[in-house]
Amino acid sequence: MLKSLITSLLAVNLFALSTAQVWSLKKTYQGSTFFDGFDFFTDADPTHGFVKYVDQATAQSAGLISTRGGKVIMRADNSTVSPNGRRSVRITSRLSYTNSALVLLDLEHMPVGCGTWPAFWMFGPDWPNNGEIDIIENVNEATTNEIHLHTKQGCTMAGVSRKQTGSILTNDCYVYAPGQSSNTGCGVSTTDKRTYGKGLNAIKGGVYAMRMTAGTGIQVWFFPRGSIPSDISSGKVNPTSWPTPIADFPFKTGFCDLTYFSNMNVIFDLTFCGDWAGSVYGNSGCPSTCTDYVANNPRAFSDAYWSINYLKVYQ
Repeated sequence: MLKSLITSLLAVNLFALSTAQVWSLKKTYQGSTFFDGFDFFTDADPTHGFVKYVDQATAQSAGLISTRGGKVIMRADNSTVSPNGRRSVRITSRLSYTNSALVLLDLEHMPVGCGTWPAFWMFGPDWPNNGEIDIIENVNEATTNEIHLHTKQGCTMAGVSRKQTGSILTNDCYVYAPGQSSNTGCGVSTTDKRTYGKGLNAIKGGVYAMRMTAGTGIQVWFFPRGSIPSDISSGKVNPTSWPTPIADFPFKTGFCDLTYFSNMNVIFDLTFCGDWAGSVYGNSGCPSTCTDYVANNPRAFSDAYWSINYLKVYQ
């Protein structure tokens, strides 16, 4: 009996090992070569923000991008009164990722302040037909992160069993879902103040991780500085050993699957006011109006910057 039990347990363990996802490092964005992997977006802000996105040469000469001690800095202009929109940076990865991706961002500081709308996210071409994954996003003086998916019609989390520490905000990922505000998508919030804004900056950040596979769906974790799993530090990543994620969006036949997410580029941006930050500004406790404050208070944006140790993508 004992021998039979041991044999069965060994068989189960071997099966688990044989079916576990093996992740290989596809791309590292880091240090002095970080921006080599990105294009700078200079068109009008699609979210109608009070912002002027600048090209790489302008960002470099204006001190909006830099590398300091291996850390990549991207910031907003904090020295100029800007009646036509504050200068800032939005970048898009040249490589896109499909079928599977494990994205790790070691982030030490993120933009904060009244009027700000920072985001770290992914999206595919012909939006929303190839999907969007918002990994870090909120506005103004928010203290916690929100994670959202945005898709074409047909992808929903309603009725799907989920394992996550965060709370469900909305279930329908369709950007024009009836009964939800336009472009809300399916969202999850957290009460952990270490995940966003001043709380994240106070602990010198940590690692955000996003996993996307056909079998598991999409999950997002945050590991505070000092609590980053050893497999991440060693480069031998094993998400199956990680604790429960903040957000879990499982794929299930008839509800949502990987076909809603393909050719995903990685985006960093910092805009101001616009469709979200502007629309809730009056209830944020921030002074004046959003555009007036952003235009006329450049020094208020001294902390409106990203400081990144690395971005790694595994497949």
